[in-house]
Amino acid sequence: MTSRRSFLTGVAASTGAILTGAEPPAPVRRIRLGFLGAAYSHFQGKYDVALRSPDFEVIGVCEENPEVRQRRSPSLRWMSFPDLAPSCEALVIESEVRRHAPDALRALEAGKHVHIEKPPASSMAAFEDILNLAAQHRRVIQVGYMWRYNPGLNALLEAGRDGTFGEIFSVRATMNTLADAESRRDWAEFPGGAMFEQGCHLTDAVVRLLGRPDRVTPYLQELGRPADALADNTVAILEYPRCLAVISSAPRQPHANPHRFLEITGTRGTGRLQPVEPPRLVLETVPTGGNNEPVRSEPRFPEYRRYVDDFTAFAAAIRGERPLAVPPATERLVHETVLRACGMV
Repeated sequence: MTSRRSFLTGVAASTGAILTGAEPPAPVRRIRLGFLGAAYSHFQGKYDVALRSPDFEVIGVCEENPEVRQRRSPSLRWMSFPDLAPSCEALVIESEVRRHAPDALRALEAGKHVHIEKPPASSMAAFEDILNLAAQHRRVIQVGYMWRYNPGLNALLEAGRDGTFGEIFSVRATMNTLADAESRRDWAEFPGGAMFEQGCHLTDAVVRLLGRPDRVTPYLQELGRPADALADNTVAILEYPRCLAVISSAPRQPHANPHRFLEITGTRGTGRLQPVEPPRLVLETVPTGGNNEPVRSEPRFPEYRRYVDDFTAFAAAIRGERPLAVPPATERLVHETVLRACGMV
């Protein structure tokens, strides 16, 4: 049905062009895409989206750990890096967190555009190397914070920017999960623990709204049973001249997804996104010049699926159609703040 619908749509477009005398639209140039690493938890979701995208032709996957290959689908086309890299224009980095920065540099040195899984590096110096090499080679670098294209989150941030809530004095956000033993071991490699692995998504949103905080204070508790050195009850307070942002993340909460939220409060009202996926946004604001009765609204959003719009934007930037929404200068600021929130600088 889908193929037939696409065919009829194409015929209709061509017929319309003939009748109006206009040139039919040129076919979209598909970008040859590979995956470097398959260990990260987002690999399968991103691979599935890329496979179905009209913008990409997926060439194969390079994963050098046989244990990782064994637990992934046998239908994947496994390739060595020397075979994969020359066949691709862009690479998606989905390796273990400790490999994100080295693999991104490896891809950039091979001349490829890069989508790098978050968090992109465990130090500011390593991330600077990535951004500098991308600029030197004139390659696109996209960091995979998964909510950057969430329509509810972006609507909330835009309302904050345009003054809907008045002067913002409070931002609160929580992202919890229930991590299994393997995830806990992986996350424990880094001092920030849950804040580094999951709180980074929220830090990204706060920085894109408010900019660089004057001061960042992390609180990183280890409550695991048995003890595994994972900071699994984490809070970061980001201080601005007239606002406090409080971010928390703990991989200890069952059925946590419905409880994830981002809330912005100002002198004229509040916006709260909960859950984040699928996005449900409630706005309560007081009109200017009127009484103090709040006006409540709940915007509706089109169907949203993780990674789809990220990859569409990645392809458009590679083809030179439009730049990424988050420029390198903002990427630097976000990563610096993530590291500060994790006590890693």
